[in-house]
Amino acid sequence: MSILSSAPLYILPILVVLGVVVTVHELGHFLTARALGTKVDRFSIGFGPALASWRDRGGVEWRIGCIPLGGYVKFAGDENAASVPDQDGLSDLRRDILMREGPSALNGYFHFKPLWQRALIVAAGPVANFVLAITIFAGLLYVFGQPVTPARADLVRPGSPAALAGFQAGDVVVRAGGKRIDSFSDLQMVVLLNAGTPVDFVVRRQGHETPLRATPERAAITDQLGHVQHMGTLGVEFRPRPDDLRIRRFGPLEAIGAGAGEAWERVATTVQYLRRLVTGRETAEQLSGPLGMAQLSGDLAKKTAQVSPTAGAFTANLGLAILELIANISVGIGFLNLLPVPVLDGGHLLFYAYEGIARRPLTARVQAVGYRLGLALVLGLMLFATWNDLQRLNVFKLFGALFS
Repeated sequence: MSILSSAPLYILPILVVLGVVVTVHELGHFLTARALGTKVDRFSIGFGPALASWRDRGGVEWRIGCIPLGGYVKFAGDENAASVPDQDGLSDLRRDILMREGPSALNGYFHFKPLWQRALIVAAGPVANFVLAITIFAGLLYVFGQPVTPARADLVRPGSPAALAGFQAGDVVVRAGGKRIDSFSDLQMVVLLNAGTPVDFVVRRQGHETPLRATPERAAITDQLGHVQHMGTLGVEFRPRPDDLRIRRFGPLEAIGAGAGEAWERVATTVQYLRRLVTGRETAEQLSGPLGMAQLSGDLAKKTAQVSPTAGAFTANLGLAILELIANISVGIGFLNLLPVPVLDGGHLLFYAYEGIARRPLTARVQAVGYRLGLALVLGLMLFATWNDLQRLNVFKLFGALFS
């Protein structure tokens, strides 16, 4: 498949995924703001010049920007798309509103809302992302159930961490790292993010439970899409038998609880990865940006095309794969936005927490410095993630080959 013919498989899925995730996030802000009587000037999906725009009866401009890497809700009185107030101008804004519209109009402007309302509007974006993810996870679990395979070590490679720890063929892992293990995928998740860290296991062997301790080693792992990652391995293999696979079914309420559990597990995994990254026990190669997400969605589409016998099957399978990808990215976007970094939603909430405790907002100078540092941190992280993506895509080797 040529580059040009395969380009839609990489571009269209990620546009759909980001479009849904960003729209739901911004709708969380927008709907909560409108419910609390806040005036909104603009709702934009994407940044930069508008590809299309229209204005509704309420005076809100709806816009699709030419750079599809985010979105924003611009409240009345905002100086910029990030809803970062120009503190030095707030007194002027208040005076202008009082002169033009009177005292009763102040409550319609975001920056003059009561503290709890501002916090609610800001938190609604990440909350909407979590609700979207839980809804998708719950829907998939309710309709299709959850495949479960036993966490059985059918083969223990000689000299591997598992062999050195005393694992034997036929052992079934029931606990790992203090967590209950219900399937082989549960075991893999514990092992992947614990390279170089001793992990306590409990295995069922001949009807008895035996405690073992093993230290996963870092090694190159190739996933189902052909992506190579360096993560923890234990040295055990699972070889499915005809009677191994079972499908766990969920009722409506059970599916919602399980969907929330899926979302929480992804948040907990992200927190564990970041903690290990900060302490130097994990590499930063897992950090990925828009290019990495585009590669993932494109490879997922290509893999789906390869295993789908008909166009109808491809459409159905790709739809399910994109739904799951939307849920996973939505959890990530929700979590990222709650980090206490100025310019992110979590940074706003941090400032509001200070305002609630101190009974006064931070000074304009402190907020300005905070937003500049936060913006520099976010941009630096994006540049680093993009560098990772370019290396992963071998772009530098390609350019080297062109000029060698």
